[in-house]
Amino acid sequence: MTAVTAAPIPVADRDPAGRPRRPRPVRGARPGWIVYACLGAVLLASLFPFYWSLLIGSGDSSTIRDAERSWIPGGNFFANAASVIGDPAVNFWPALLNSIVSSGLIAASVVFFSTLAGWAFAKLRFRGGPWLLVFVVGTMAVPTQLGVVPLYILFSELGWTGQLGAIIVPALTSAFGVFWMTQYLRQSVPDELIEAARVDGASSFRTFLTVGVPAARPAAAMLGLFTFVSAWNNFFWPFIVLDRQNPTLPVALSLLQSNYFVDYSIVLAGVLLSTIPLLLLFVFAGRQLVSGIMQGAVKG
Repeated sequence: MTAVTAAPIPVADRDPAGRPRRPRPVRGARPGWIVYACLGAVLLASLFPFYWSLLIGSGDSSTIRDAERSWIPGGNFFANAASVIGDPAVNFWPALLNSIVSSGLIAASVVFFSTLAGWAFAKLRFRGGPWLLVFVVGTMAVPTQLGVVPLYILFSELGWTGQLGAIIVPALTSAFGVFWMTQYLRQSVPDELIEAARVDGASSFRTFLTVGVPAARPAAAMLGLFTFVSAWNNFFWPFIVLDRQNPTLPVALSLLQSNYFVDYSIVLAGVLLSTIPLLLLFVFAGRQLVSGIMQGAVKG
């Protein structure tokens, strides 16, 4: 009988010590249970504040101090929510409308100007461009609190205190948004595509509309979502420049704690009400955002 011998392992499949290399993991293989366990722990930690708010917000004024409270939500959430909505000091519906309008305008403006500036820094060559980008990014290190006093003096002289424009105008641009879009467009749009558009006779702005805008959609969608959430949750500047007759939703809900006795079941019911629009936004826009990001991540 002829002896069967194993085929020698090629030199390329051996490490420097001469041992056979371990096979590399196949791309697209399913992750192990450790990954799912870590993701599950992160998910539970993220959902716990919402559950705690629901637990307290569905009880009464004594629930938060009850050491033997049940971990099952009670049945008072809708009554507490009705108390928040019906409180004349809160002005819930005008505050909700102000938050929607201001957050939407700020998100749209930041996306528009950041995409324009990001395209200029990423694909246009002009004198001082790199240093100007460094200056824009450096402004992110300046604390927001340093500009509160001059901003308030400025809007007071303009007569804008108490007006919604006082919180929209200072947030129309974002240094982070400019940096975000610059990095994305620099990596996602090849220079050859821009040269082809110029050869076809397209102007700089036409090239931006036909080449830059479609390529920037995934990053612009994420930037718009993050900006909307940040503007929605902003409390510091609106609390200073707005009054009680024309507040945003976080400022209006803070009035629930202005009394001598604070009912935390009503306060946390109001907090849950303020998060419902954000949850709806993630539910309806999440799939489109993820699909856009995946499409933008695929490179030919």
